[in-house]
Amino acid sequence: MGAFVIEGGHKLSGSITPQGAKNEALQVLSAVLLSSEEIVIENIPEILDVMNLISLLEGMGVKVKRLEKGRYSFKADEINLDYIHTPEFIKKCASLRGSMMVVGPLLTRFGEVFLAKPGGDKIGRRRVDTHIMGFMKLGASYTLDNDRKAFRLTAPQGGLKGTYMLLDEASVTGTANIVMASVLAEGITTIYNAACEPYLQQLCKMLVRMGAKIQGIGSNLLTIEGVKSLGGTSHRMLPDMIEVGSFIGMAAITQSEITIKDVAYRELGIIPECFRRLGIKLEQRGDDIFVPAQESYVIDSFMDGSIMTLADAPWPGLTPDLLSVMLVVATQCRGSVLIHQKMFESRLFFVDHLIDMGAQIILCDPHRAVVIGHDHKFQFRAGKMHSPDIRAGIAMLLAAMSANGTSTIENIQQIDRGYEDIDGRLNALGAKITRCN
Repeated sequence: MGAFVIEGGHKLSGSITPQGAKNEALQVLSAVLLSSEEIVIENIPEILDVMNLISLLEGMGVKVKRLEKGRYSFKADEINLDYIHTPEFIKKCASLRGSMMVVGPLLTRFGEVFLAKPGGDKIGRRRVDTHIMGFMKLGASYTLDNDRKAFRLTAPQGGLKGTYMLLDEASVTGTANIVMASVLAEGITTIYNAACEPYLQQLCKMLVRMGAKIQGIGSNLLTIEGVKSLGGTSHRMLPDMIEVGSFIGMAAITQSEITIKDVAYRELGIIPECFRRLGIKLEQRGDDIFVPAQESYVIDSFMDGSIMTLADAPWPGLTPDLLSVMLVVATQCRGSVLIHQKMFESRLFFVDHLIDMGAQIILCDPHRAVVIGHDHKFQFRAGKMHSPDIRAGIAMLLAAMSANGTSTIENIQQIDRGYEDIDGRLNALGAKITRCN
Protein backbone atom coordinates (compact mmCIF):
# COMPACT_ATOMS: atom_id res chain seq x y z
CA MET A 1 0.00 0.00 0.00
CA GLY A 2 1.51 3.34 -1.05
CA ALA A 3 1.78 6.46 1.06
CA PHE A 4 2.65 10.14 0.72
CA VAL A 5 5.01 11.76 3.20
CA ILE A 6 4.36 15.52 3.11
CA GLU A 7 6.56 18.21 4.61
CA GLY A 8 4.14 21.04 5.26
CA GLY A 9 4.54 24.79 5.27
CA HIS A 10 6.02 25.34 1.80
CA LYS A 11 4.55 27.99 -0.50
CA LEU A 12 3.82 27.18 -4.12
CA SER A 13 4.64 29.26 -7.18
CA GLY A 14 4.52 28.91 -10.93
CA SER A 15 1.94 27.47 -13.30
CA ILE A 16 0.19 24.12 -13.62
CA THR A 17 -2.07 22.63 -16.31
CA PRO A 18 -5.02 20.42 -15.34
CA GLN A 19 -5.28 16.92 -16.77
CA GLY A 20 -8.12 15.72 -18.96
CA ALA A 21 -11.40 15.19 -17.16
CA LYS A 22 -11.67 11.81 -15.42
CA ASN A 23 -15.47 11.78 -15.39
CA GLU A 24 -15.62 12.56 -19.10
CA ALA A 25 -13.04 9.90 -19.87
CA LEU A 26 -15.10 7.10 -18.35
CA GLN A 27 -18.03 8.06 -20.60
CA VAL A 28 -16.32 8.70 -23.94
CA LEU A 29 -14.02 5.68 -23.63
CA SER A 30 -17.04 3.44 -23.12
CA ALA A 31 -18.69 5.01 -26.18
CA VAL A 32 -16.03 3.50 -28.47
CA LEU A 33 -17.93 0.20 -28.06
CA LEU A 34 -20.81 1.67 -30.10
CA SER A 35 -18.86 1.66 -33.38
CA SER A 36 -16.72 -0.74 -35.39
CA GLU A 37 -14.72 2.17 -36.84
CA GLU A 38 -11.62 3.89 -35.46
CA ILE A 39 -12.06 6.58 -32.80
CA VAL A 40 -9.19 8.80 -31.65
CA ILE A 41 -9.44 10.51 -28.26
CA GLU A 42 -7.04 13.18 -27.00
CA ASN A 43 -6.24 14.59 -23.55
CA ILE A 44 -6.93 11.30 -21.78
CA PRO A 45 -5.67 11.38 -18.16
CA GLU A 46 -3.42 8.38 -17.57
CA ILE A 47 -4.76 7.75 -14.08
CA LEU A 48 -5.57 4.46 -12.39
CA ASP A 49 -9.34 4.36 -13.05
CA VAL A 50 -8.95 5.34 -16.70
CA MET A 51 -6.10 2.91 -17.40
CA ASN A 52 -8.10 0.12 -15.77
CA LEU A 53 -11.04 0.92 -18.05
CA ILE A 54 -8.76 0.88 -21.10
CA SER A 55 -7.43 -2.50 -19.95
CA LEU A 56 -11.02 -3.74 -19.64
CA LEU A 57 -11.74 -2.58 -23.21
CA GLU A 58 -8.65 -4.41 -24.46
CA GLY A 59 -9.81 -7.56 -22.70
CA MET A 60 -13.08 -7.31 -24.62
CA GLY A 61 -11.19 -7.20 -27.90
CA VAL A 62 -11.01 -3.45 -28.55
CA LYS A 63 -7.86 -2.61 -30.52
CA VAL A 64 -6.08 0.10 -28.52
CA LYS A 65 -3.05 2.10 -29.69
CA ARG A 66 -1.24 4.69 -27.57
CA LEU A 67 -0.34 7.28 -30.22
CA GLU A 68 1.35 9.59 -27.70
CA LYS A 69 0.86 10.58 -24.08
CA GLY A 70 -2.84 11.15 -23.53
CA ARG A 71 -3.78 10.36 -27.17
CA TYR A 72 -5.19 6.95 -28.01
CA SER A 73 -6.82 5.17 -30.92
CA PHE A 74 -9.67 2.66 -30.37
CA LYS A 75 -11.34 0.24 -32.76
CA ALA A 76 -14.09 -2.08 -31.49
CA ASP A 77 -14.61 -4.13 -34.66
CA GLU A 78 -13.90 -7.58 -33.16
CA ILE A 79 -15.47 -7.72 -29.69
CA ASN A 80 -15.04 -11.04 -27.88
CA LEU A 81 -18.60 -11.69 -26.78
CA ASP A 82 -17.58 -14.85 -24.93
CA TYR A 83 -15.28 -12.81 -22.68
CA ILE A 84 -18.09 -10.59 -21.37
CA HIS A 85 -19.75 -13.74 -19.96
CA THR A 86 -16.68 -14.84 -18.00
CA PRO A 87 -16.14 -14.52 -14.23
CA GLU A 88 -12.91 -12.61 -14.98
CA PHE A 89 -14.81 -9.87 -16.83
CA ILE A 90 -17.43 -9.59 -14.08
CA LYS A 91 -14.74 -9.48 -11.38
CA LYS A 92 -12.91 -6.67 -13.19
CA CYS A 93 -16.17 -4.73 -13.57
CA ALA A 94 -16.95 -5.15 -9.86
CA SER A 95 -13.62 -3.55 -8.91
CA LEU A 96 -14.05 -0.49 -11.18
CA ARG A 97 -17.07 1.76 -10.89
CA GLY A 98 -16.36 3.26 -14.31
CA SER A 99 -17.08 -0.15 -15.85
CA MET A 100 -20.77 0.63 -15.33
CA MET A 101 -20.51 2.85 -18.41
CA VAL A 102 -19.85 -0.08 -20.79
CA VAL A 103 -23.26 -1.61 -20.02
CA GLY A 104 -25.35 0.69 -22.24
CA PRO A 105 -23.10 0.35 -25.33
CA LEU A 106 -22.80 -3.45 -25.00
CA LEU A 107 -26.53 -3.91 -24.40
CA THR A 108 -27.66 -1.83 -27.38
CA ARG A 109 -25.04 -3.11 -29.83
CA PHE A 110 -24.87 -6.79 -28.86
CA GLY A 111 -28.11 -7.42 -26.99
CA GLU A 112 -26.75 -8.77 -23.73
CA VAL A 113 -24.43 -7.84 -20.90
CA PHE A 114 -23.72 -8.71 -17.28
CA LEU A 115 -23.85 -5.99 -14.65
CA ALA A 116 -21.77 -6.51 -11.52
CA LYS A 117 -22.16 -4.39 -8.41
CA PRO A 118 -19.59 -1.69 -9.15
CA GLY A 119 -16.72 -0.67 -6.89
CA GLY A 120 -15.13 2.77 -6.46
CA ASP A 121 -15.10 5.28 -3.62
CA LYS A 122 -16.35 4.28 -0.17
CA ILE A 123 -18.61 7.29 0.23
CA GLY A 124 -21.92 5.66 1.02
CA ARG A 125 -24.69 4.11 -1.02
CA ARG A 126 -24.43 4.83 -4.73
CA ARG A 127 -27.49 3.54 -6.56
CA VAL A 128 -27.53 2.11 -10.07
CA ASP A 129 -31.34 2.02 -10.17
CA THR A 130 -31.51 4.90 -12.67
CA HIS A 131 -29.36 2.96 -15.14
CA ILE A 132 -31.36 -0.27 -14.88
CA MET A 133 -34.76 1.44 -14.94
CA GLY A 134 -33.71 3.34 -18.08
CA PHE A 135 -32.66 0.13 -19.82
CA MET A 136 -35.94 -1.51 -18.84
CA LYS A 137 -37.88 1.45 -20.29
CA LEU A 138 -36.05 0.72 -23.55
CA GLY A 139 -37.34 -2.86 -23.40
CA ALA A 140 -34.48 -4.69 -21.68
CA SER A 141 -35.14 -7.37 -19.08
CA TYR A 142 -32.89 -8.44 -16.26
CA THR A 143 -32.43 -11.49 -14.07
CA LEU A 144 -30.09 -12.23 -11.20
CA ASP A 145 -27.41 -14.76 -12.11
CA ASN A 146 -26.47 -16.30 -8.77
CA ASP A 147 -23.50 -18.21 -10.20
CA ARG A 148 -21.88 -15.06 -11.56
CA LYS A 149 -23.19 -12.83 -8.73
CA ALA A 150 -24.33 -10.29 -11.31
CA PHE A 151 -27.43 -9.08 -13.14
CA ARG A 152 -27.94 -10.33 -16.67
CA LEU A 153 -29.44 -7.64 -18.91
CA THR A 154 -30.99 -8.75 -22.20
CA ALA A 155 -32.44 -6.67 -25.03
CA PRO A 156 -35.70 -7.87 -26.65
CA GLN A 157 -35.65 -9.63 -29.97
CA GLY A 158 -35.10 -6.96 -32.59
CA GLY A 159 -33.20 -4.70 -30.21
CA LEU A 160 -34.02 -1.87 -27.81
CA LYS A 161 -37.01 0.38 -28.58
CA GLY A 162 -37.17 4.14 -28.12
CA THR A 163 -39.57 5.54 -25.55
CA TYR A 164 -40.32 8.46 -23.22
CA MET A 165 -38.82 8.35 -19.74
CA LEU A 166 -38.67 10.64 -16.72
CA LEU A 167 -35.53 9.88 -14.72
CA ASP A 168 -35.96 9.52 -10.96
CA GLU A 169 -32.80 11.59 -10.49
CA ALA A 170 -30.59 13.67 -12.77
CA SER A 171 -27.82 11.09 -12.60
CA VAL A 172 -24.83 11.97 -14.78
CA THR A 173 -23.66 8.40 -15.31
CA GLY A 174 -27.25 7.18 -15.54
CA THR A 175 -28.07 9.73 -18.24
CA ALA A 176 -24.86 8.93 -20.13
CA ASN A 177 -25.54 5.19 -20.05
CA ILE A 178 -29.13 5.60 -21.23
CA VAL A 179 -28.05 8.00 -24.01
CA MET A 180 -25.50 5.48 -25.26
CA ALA A 181 -28.11 2.71 -25.18
CA SER A 182 -30.64 4.93 -27.02
CA VAL A 183 -28.52 6.02 -29.98
CA LEU A 184 -28.82 2.55 -31.58
CA ALA A 185 -32.37 1.84 -30.34
CA GLU A 186 -35.23 1.76 -32.82
CA GLY A 187 -37.38 4.90 -32.83
CA ILE A 188 -37.28 8.03 -30.70
CA THR A 189 -36.20 8.18 -27.07
CA THR A 190 -37.06 11.20 -24.91
CA ILE A 191 -35.17 11.61 -21.63
CA TYR A 192 -36.61 14.19 -19.19
CA ASN A 193 -34.76 15.24 -16.02
CA ALA A 194 -31.55 14.37 -17.83
CA ALA A 195 -28.23 15.51 -16.40
CA CYS A 196 -26.62 18.29 -18.41
CA GLU A 197 -23.02 18.50 -17.08
CA PRO A 198 -20.34 19.65 -19.56
CA TYR A 199 -18.92 16.12 -19.67
CA LEU A 200 -22.29 14.71 -20.72
CA GLN A 201 -22.51 17.43 -23.35
CA GLN A 202 -19.08 16.34 -24.57
CA LEU A 203 -20.28 12.74 -24.87
CA CYS A 204 -23.38 13.79 -26.83
CA LYS A 205 -21.35 15.98 -29.19
CA MET A 206 -18.95 13.11 -29.82
CA LEU A 207 -21.86 10.74 -30.55
CA VAL A 208 -23.37 13.28 -32.98
CA ARG A 209 -20.06 13.42 -34.87
CA MET A 210 -20.25 9.62 -35.03
CA GLY A 211 -23.68 9.88 -36.68
CA ALA A 212 -26.10 9.89 -33.74
CA LYS A 213 -29.16 12.15 -33.79
CA ILE A 214 -29.46 13.97 -30.45
CA GLN A 215 -31.38 17.17 -29.76
CA GLY A 216 -31.45 19.26 -26.57
CA ILE A 217 -27.76 18.92 -25.70
CA GLY A 218 -27.03 21.06 -22.65
CA SER A 219 -30.63 20.92 -21.38
CA ASN A 220 -32.48 18.48 -19.13
CA LEU A 221 -34.63 17.27 -22.03
CA LEU A 222 -32.86 15.08 -24.57
CA THR A 223 -34.48 13.68 -27.70
CA ILE A 224 -32.64 10.85 -29.46
CA GLU A 225 -33.61 9.35 -32.79
CA GLY A 226 -32.03 5.92 -33.09
CA VAL A 227 -29.78 5.06 -36.03
CA LYS A 228 -28.63 1.72 -37.46
CA SER A 229 -24.91 2.21 -36.84
CA LEU A 230 -22.28 4.77 -35.83
CA GLY A 231 -19.00 5.68 -37.48
CA GLY A 232 -15.60 6.86 -36.29
CA THR A 233 -14.52 10.29 -35.09
CA SER A 234 -11.87 12.21 -33.20
CA HIS A 235 -12.50 13.85 -29.84
CA ARG A 236 -10.60 16.07 -27.41
CA MET A 237 -11.58 15.94 -23.77
CA LEU A 238 -12.13 18.96 -21.52
CA PRO A 239 -9.72 19.78 -18.70
CA ASP A 240 -10.78 18.35 -15.36
CA MET A 241 -12.82 20.94 -13.43
CA ILE A 242 -12.15 19.03 -10.19
CA GLU A 243 -8.41 19.45 -10.67
CA VAL A 244 -8.91 23.14 -11.42
CA GLY A 245 -10.81 23.55 -8.16
CA SER A 246 -8.25 21.48 -6.26
CA PHE A 247 -5.43 23.73 -7.47
CA ILE A 248 -7.35 26.86 -6.48
CA GLY A 249 -7.73 25.34 -3.01
CA MET A 250 -4.03 24.46 -2.82
CA ALA A 251 -3.03 28.02 -3.67
CA ALA A 252 -5.38 29.43 -1.05
CA ILE A 253 -4.53 27.13 1.85
CA THR A 254 -0.78 27.62 1.34
CA GLN A 255 -1.22 31.39 0.70
CA SER A 256 0.55 30.96 -2.62
CA GLU A 257 0.47 32.61 -6.03
CA ILE A 258 -0.08 30.24 -8.94
CA THR A 259 -1.51 30.27 -12.46
CA ILE A 260 -3.75 27.44 -13.63
CA LYS A 261 -3.42 27.09 -17.39
CA ASP A 262 -5.98 26.18 -20.07
CA VAL A 263 -8.95 25.61 -17.75
CA ALA A 264 -11.85 25.93 -20.28
CA TYR A 265 -13.20 28.74 -18.09
CA ARG A 266 -16.65 28.85 -19.67
CA GLU A 267 -17.21 25.22 -18.66
CA LEU A 268 -16.43 25.76 -14.96
CA GLY A 269 -19.91 27.04 -14.15
CA ILE A 270 -20.34 28.24 -10.58
CA ILE A 271 -17.01 26.84 -9.31
CA PRO A 272 -15.00 30.11 -9.42
CA GLU A 273 -17.82 32.01 -7.71
CA CYS A 274 -18.02 29.44 -4.89
CA PHE A 275 -14.32 29.92 -4.15
CA ARG A 276 -14.85 33.69 -4.20
CA ARG A 277 -17.51 33.20 -1.51
CA LEU A 278 -14.70 31.85 0.68
CA GLY A 279 -12.80 35.11 0.12
CA ILE A 280 -10.39 33.80 -2.52
CA LYS A 281 -9.51 36.27 -5.25
CA LEU A 282 -9.42 34.82 -8.76
CA GLU A 283 -8.50 36.51 -12.00
CA GLN A 284 -9.47 35.17 -15.39
CA ARG A 285 -6.62 35.78 -17.81
CA GLY A 286 -7.73 34.51 -21.19
CA ASP A 287 -8.39 30.82 -20.56
CA ASP A 288 -6.16 30.78 -17.47
CA ILE A 289 -6.93 31.42 -13.79
CA PHE A 290 -4.48 33.49 -11.74
CA VAL A 291 -4.70 33.02 -7.96
CA PRO A 292 -2.76 35.75 -6.10
CA ALA A 293 -1.25 35.21 -2.67
CA GLN A 294 -3.43 36.61 0.12
CA GLU A 295 -2.76 37.15 3.82
CA SER A 296 -6.40 36.54 4.75
CA TYR A 297 -9.54 35.07 3.22
CA VAL A 298 -12.85 36.37 4.56
CA ILE A 299 -15.91 34.15 4.07
CA ASP A 300 -18.97 35.95 2.70
CA SER A 301 -22.32 35.86 4.43
CA PHE A 302 -25.73 36.01 2.80
CA MET A 303 -27.38 39.40 2.27
CA ASP A 304 -29.39 39.08 5.46
CA GLY A 305 -26.21 38.39 7.43
CA SER A 306 -26.84 34.66 7.90
CA ILE A 307 -24.05 32.10 7.69
CA MET A 308 -22.83 31.15 4.22
CA THR A 309 -23.86 27.70 2.98
CA LEU A 310 -22.04 25.78 0.25
CA ALA A 311 -24.10 22.86 -1.03
CA ASP A 312 -23.83 20.50 -3.97
CA ALA A 313 -26.51 20.37 -6.65
CA PRO A 314 -27.04 19.02 -10.17
CA TRP A 315 -25.38 21.11 -12.91
CA PRO A 316 -25.23 24.05 -13.19
CA GLY A 317 -25.04 23.81 -9.39
CA LEU A 318 -21.83 23.02 -7.52
CA THR A 319 -20.31 19.60 -8.14
CA PRO A 320 -20.15 17.44 -4.99
CA ASP A 321 -16.59 16.42 -5.87
CA LEU A 322 -15.24 19.81 -4.74
CA LEU A 323 -16.97 20.15 -1.38
CA SER A 324 -14.17 18.27 0.42
CA VAL A 325 -11.59 20.71 -0.99
CA MET A 326 -13.71 23.73 -0.06
CA LEU A 327 -14.20 22.41 3.45
CA VAL A 328 -10.45 22.16 4.05
CA VAL A 329 -9.83 25.62 2.60
CA ALA A 330 -12.56 27.09 4.82
CA THR A 331 -10.71 25.93 7.96
CA GLN A 332 -8.04 28.57 7.26
CA CYS A 333 -10.40 31.38 6.20
CA ARG A 334 -11.93 33.99 8.51
CA GLY A 335 -15.57 33.33 9.32
CA SER A 336 -17.89 30.34 9.32
CA VAL A 337 -19.54 28.28 6.61
CA LEU A 338 -21.98 25.38 6.49
CA ILE A 339 -20.90 22.61 4.10
CA HIS A 340 -23.94 20.60 2.96
CA GLN A 341 -23.07 17.38 1.12
CA LYS A 342 -26.47 16.18 -0.07
CA MET A 343 -25.61 13.28 -2.34
CA PHE A 344 -23.34 10.95 -0.34
CA GLU A 345 -23.80 10.12 3.31
CA SER A 346 -20.20 9.10 4.10
CA ARG A 347 -18.17 11.72 2.28
CA LEU A 348 -17.71 14.05 5.26
CA PHE A 349 -16.47 11.45 7.72
CA PHE A 350 -12.83 12.31 6.88
CA VAL A 351 -13.21 15.53 8.91
CA ASP A 352 -12.18 13.55 12.01
CA HIS A 353 -8.62 13.68 10.64
CA LEU A 354 -8.86 17.46 10.22
CA ILE A 355 -10.17 17.87 13.78
CA ASP A 356 -7.19 15.87 15.03
CA MET A 357 -4.96 18.30 13.12
CA GLY A 358 -6.54 21.28 14.89
CA ALA A 359 -9.47 22.29 12.68
CA GLN A 360 -12.63 23.63 14.28
CA ILE A 361 -15.40 21.64 12.61
CA ILE A 362 -18.78 20.53 13.92
CA LEU A 363 -20.05 17.46 12.09
CA CYS A 364 -23.81 17.95 12.44
CA ASP A 365 -24.81 14.72 10.70
CA PRO A 366 -23.51 12.58 7.80
CA HIS A 367 -24.41 15.35 5.33
CA ARG A 368 -23.58 18.65 7.08
CA ALA A 369 -20.55 20.19 8.73
CA VAL A 370 -20.04 23.68 10.17
CA VAL A 371 -16.50 25.00 9.68
CA ILE A 372 -15.16 27.78 11.90
CA GLY A 373 -12.15 29.29 10.13
CA HIS A 374 -8.78 29.88 11.84
CA ASP A 375 -7.82 32.79 9.53
CA HIS A 376 -4.29 31.32 9.32
CA LYS A 377 -3.75 32.20 13.01
CA PHE A 378 -2.12 28.81 13.48
CA GLN A 379 -1.14 25.94 11.22
CA PHE A 380 -2.58 22.48 11.14
CA ARG A 381 -0.70 19.95 13.25
CA ALA A 382 0.96 17.25 11.18
CA GLY A 383 -0.80 13.91 11.30
CA LYS A 384 -1.15 10.41 9.93
CA MET A 385 -4.19 9.85 7.73
CA HIS A 386 -5.84 7.19 5.56
CA SER A 387 -7.58 8.18 2.33
CA PRO A 388 -11.10 6.68 2.06
CA ASP A 389 -11.84 8.09 -1.41
CA ILE A 390 -10.38 10.27 -4.17
CA ARG A 391 -11.78 13.61 -3.05
CA ALA A 392 -11.15 13.13 0.68
CA GLY A 393 -7.61 12.09 -0.24
CA ILE A 394 -6.87 15.30 -2.12
CA ALA A 395 -8.47 17.33 0.69
CA MET A 396 -6.16 15.62 3.20
CA LEU A 397 -3.22 16.43 0.93
CA LEU A 398 -4.17 20.12 1.03
CA ALA A 399 -4.29 20.04 4.83
CA ALA A 400 -0.92 18.29 5.04
CA MET A 401 0.70 20.80 2.67
CA SER A 402 -0.27 23.65 5.00
CA ALA A 403 0.50 21.77 8.25
CA ASN A 404 3.35 22.39 10.67
CA GLY A 405 5.58 19.32 10.37
CA THR A 406 5.56 16.11 8.37
CA SER A 407 2.33 14.23 7.68
CA THR A 408 1.64 10.82 6.18
CA ILE A 409 -1.32 9.85 3.99
CA GLU A 410 -1.85 6.13 3.42
CA ASN A 411 -3.96 4.35 0.80
CA ILE A 412 -2.88 6.88 -1.83
CA GLN A 413 -4.01 4.61 -4.65
CA GLN A 414 -7.34 6.29 -4.02
CA ILE A 415 -5.75 9.65 -4.93
CA ASP A 416 -3.99 8.07 -7.92
CA ARG A 417 -7.39 6.96 -9.22
CA GLY A 418 -8.25 10.60 -9.92
CA TYR A 419 -5.02 12.64 -10.10
CA GLU A 420 -2.15 11.87 -12.47
CA ASP A 421 1.37 12.22 -11.02
CA ILE A 422 0.02 14.65 -8.43
CA ASP A 423 3.16 14.50 -6.28
CA GLY A 424 5.50 15.24 -9.19
CA ARG A 425 3.37 18.09 -10.52
CA LEU A 426 3.01 19.75 -7.10
CA ASN A 427 6.67 19.28 -6.25
CA ALA A 428 7.45 21.24 -9.42
CA LEU A 429 5.55 24.14 -7.82
CA GLY A 430 7.52 23.93 -4.57
CA ALA A 431 5.69 21.30 -2.52
CA LYS A 432 7.63 18.64 -0.61
CA ILE A 433 5.83 15.34 -1.20
CA THR A 434 7.57 11.94 -1.16
CA ARG A 435 5.92 8.78 -2.46
CA CYS A 436 6.82 5.59 -0.61
CA ASN A 437 5.54 2.08 0.20
